[in-house]
Amino acid sequence: MTKRQNRMVLVAILVAGAVLAVTLLFQALGNNANYFYSPTEVAEGKAPIGKSFRLGGLVTVGSFKREDLKSTFDVTDNKNKFTIQYTGILPDLFREGQGIIAMGSLVGKVFIATEVLAKHDENYMPPEVADALEKAKE
Repeated sequence: MTKRQNRMVLVAILVAGAVLAVTLLFQALGNNANYFYSPTEVAEGKAPIGKSFRLGGLVTVGSFKREDLKSTFDVTDNKNKFTIQYTGILPDLFREGQGIIAMGSLVGKVFIATEVLAKHDENYMPPEVADALEKAKE
């Protein structure tokens, strides 16, 4: 082969490698993304069943129940509410009437949370929760 043919083969291999790398990167990002859903979107069936996602809203007043480390509570966006079960220690700032985001998956009609995040001060609400509450008002 000539020098020109060698360079063309090298360029073709580099382009193919770059395309493969970008494809693998997007697959990895897509598989590990945790999308946010409001209780209304979950009730409408938009959330994936059996896959991990984030569910957020306000903890319904009077819905919190605890038995040892297992906690059960409802989350609402003032339009629909959804039951969350969590086993573990809840954040110190967790309380009824407060905005939270839970990460986990949907099993039947119950959301099994693996992590619960609560707001960090009195004026903060996660942007996803604030947007979901605004959409529910409309």
